[in-house]
Amino acid sequence: MAKYRKKPDKMTPWEKELERIKIEVAEELGLGAKISEVGWENLTARETGKIGGRMSRLLRKDETNGQEGPPRAK
Repeated sequence: MAKYRKKPDKMTPWEKELERIKIEVAEELGLGAKISEVGWENLTARETGKIGGRMSRLLRKDETNGQEGPPRAK
């Protein structure tokens, strides 16, 4: 099965910012070494859920604090 991943030069600014946040959160959770060794596709559902949950919390926090956040694609 072919794996799909957008190349960074074709990503929108919003997608680039989300990717940056995802990597930052994964590092905070101590998953950086595992990701560099086995890749994103070999994380457990629990690990990816933790990353997604933290990302959602950060994005909601930015919205409630009045910070604009990264530009969204229209």
